[in-house]
Amino acid sequence: MYMDSKIKRIYVPMTESGFYILFCLQQPQHGYGISQQVRQMTGGELIISAGTMYGTLSKMEKDGLLAFQREEEKRKIYQITELGKEVLNLELKRIERLYKNSKGEGVNE
Repeated sequence: MYMDSKIKRIYVPMTESGFYILFCLQQPQHGYGISQQVRQMTGGELIISAGTMYGTLSKMEKDGLLAFQREEEKRKIYQITELGKEVLNLELKRIERLYKNSKGEGVNE
């Protein structure tokens, strides 16, 4: 799949909230479930407000990074799309590079 450069410009680098939202949607999930999962994953250091959560879900859905799957008990369930996976992988590679460089692993002697 071809990623348009506009999507790349918008999403890479990603906000921490955006990254975790997309990361959590590798499994179908609703906004409240994502916020609980992120709180647990970050030991409570990152708490995504409802406004940020639903604004980000709506924007990512419009941009094709995630798709609405179904509704369960009035909660919308979303899942990452192929485009979303591409963006997430780009961001993971970027973070990995930053980490390696911070440890001096990516530097030529």
